[in-house]
Amino acid sequence: QVQLVESGGGLVQAGGSLRLSCVASGSIFSINDMGWYRQAPGKQRELVAFITRGGSTDYTDSVKGRFTISRDNAKNTLYLQMNSLKPEDTAVYYCNARIVPVGKFLGIDYWGKGTLVTVSA
Repeated sequence: QVQLVESGGGLVQAGGSLRLSCVASGSIFSINDMGWYRQAPGKQRELVAFITRGGSTDYTDSVKGRFTISRDNAKNTLYLQMNSLKPEDTAVYYCNARIVPVGKFLGIDYWGKGTLVTVSA
């Protein structure tokens, strides 16, 4: 059984910072691409940041220069450092990972349950 668990969300004032973490656990053979998504009330889930196993990254335009995605492959952990937060960053943030479970040959998309980030004006 593979699971992703996010942590680090909370309430912060505009201009503040938060660091999200996502730990993958269970019968994992390998983890390929990983990403952070977010869903604001009444809106569709959107990709925020993406990182390959080798460390290549990409970001949605609205967070470029403010957010940094990183991963620790030895710890099966994904991070999102969020600086200069804005009220429009308020959303539930979800961790996503393409994981090859032990005994399997193909990767499967797994999702965490999300962590709420609220940015007050």
